[in-house]
Amino acid sequence: QALFVESGGGLVQPGGSLQLSCAASLDRFSTYAMAWYRQGPGKEREWVATISRDGGTFYKSTVKGRFTISRDNAKNTLYLQMSSLNTEDTAIYYCARWHGWVLDYWGKGTQVTVSS
Repeated sequence: QALFVESGGGLVQPGGSLQLSCAASLDRFSTYAMAWYRQGPGKEREWVATISRDGGTFYKSTVKGRFTISRDNAKNTLYLQMSSLNTEDTAIYYCARWHGWVLDYWGKGTQVTVSS
């Protein structure tokens, strides 16, 4: 059974918006910081955003002001609201759990394609 399942990806035009979700099936979701990563075509996987267990948020500079990471601990769900999307945002987006300084569990990803 997958611990994290991402959804919400798809094809969107430049300037558009999408909201990604990551449903977690594990205990004590609220006690862990969570992260979104992405991997674009021909690129290395890169960090996008992190949310701490108390709701503090941190962003990659190129998405700050356009993306919003949030969590609903009652639903064991992580979100990434993305707006003003551009072609450079095209990637597979993954959610992952921080366990201390290590990312120990990953989802399988959801594809986001920004194209006209």
